Amino acid sequence: MPRKRILMVAMPSLHFYRWVQQLENSNFEVSWFDITGSGGSIERIDWVHQITEWKLRWDFPGRIFIKSKFSRLYNIIGRLNERSVTSEFEKVLKTFKPDIVHSFALYVSCSPILSVMRRHNGLKWVYSSWGSDLYYYQNVPEYLKDIQLVLSRIDYLFTDCKRDLKIAKSHGFKGEFLGVFPGGGGFKLEELTKYKEKQENRDSILIKGYQGRSGRAIPVLQAILELQEELKEFKIIVFGADPEVVEYSKKSNLMSWGNYEISEKISHIDVLKLMGKSKIYIGNSNSDGMPNTLLEAICMDVYPIQSNPGGVSEEIIKNYHNGLLIKNCDDSNDIKLLIKIGLKSSMFRSNKHIKENLSYDTVRKLCLEKYLKIYND
Repeated sequence: MPRKRILMVAMPSLHFYRWVQQLENSNFEVSWFDITGSGGSIERIDWVHQITEWKLRWDFPGRIFIKSKFSRLYNIIGRLNERSVTSEFEKVLKTFKPDIVHSFALYVSCSPILSVMRRHNGLKWVYSSWGSDLYYYQNVPEYLKDIQLVLSRIDYLFTDCKRDLKIAKSHGFKGEFLGVFPGGGGFKLEELTKYKEKQENRDSILIKGYQGRSGRAIPVLQAILELQEELKEFKIIVFGADPEVVEYSKKSNLMSWGNYEISEKISHIDVLKLMGKSKIYIGNSNSDGMPNTLLEAICMDVYPIQSNPGGVSEEIIKNYHNGLLIKNCDDSNDIKLLIKIGLKSSMFRSNKHIKENLSYDTVRKLCLEKYLKIYND
């Protein structure tokens, strides 16, 4: 019996690797077209056929230096030295002959190959909406045009929240909705238990340190500054901090607190270890899909305080029941009050049903059923 072929189109990312691992030892033959064309092969998914370093005709000596110091010159060289994503993707389609193409993130992995997929109109195309893919970029005119063009061609849609299905339909999606799935697949709950401290031993407040375009870590730190007395018995740990968050921490007196820690890059395993020691997790942004760190916090029995852009987090958090929703991501006074409430709460137990639905085995089973359905349609 011939194996069913899926061609994944995505940039290198942890969420993508975790998602595709659900297909290992299945009846599907999987290839991955790295849309960036510049990364190397990934050992953790070495069972996947990987098309990665296709972009450069010649990786000449001094290329990185010229790119960083002489961008105009590099762009001129690039026109001659870089292969076209559409021509390379077309070659992959002809060689691999997939039954299904699955793209992750619209503006990263759908728009660049849209012209090719239009020429192959009978080829089934699946799109996974991640993060701010639709919610944020629908408000940017040049991106909205791409969103509408892509959605008119997409046959099947996965989202990480219910909100994005409504947005997709409002912008022309008429295909089949496959359901709401965590962006990185399910969570291996049994493996996570080894990182969990008992609740009475948890002594940390964990804060996601994103600022940039959509992150709003600084209003959280502004709230923390007014709670020094209440938080003196806790470690306050900021992870994944953007440069402006580091700079804010230095300019305020937070760095002088003996219980304040901040880090920039941090591994996924280290985040889980920190969660296992934390009483409260705080994630704050003005745009996101269903935050994977929120789902991980729930799986790790951490009490979540989370922003709610477009109503996404309320799909998981019932306010004041199993967590707290930040109404205004820029309002440090509101965040301060929520932290004070969270310090007195121990409502993580009500998340048992949510955790069961997020388990790896549950999500993988449903995921494979969806792929089989697409193949058989």
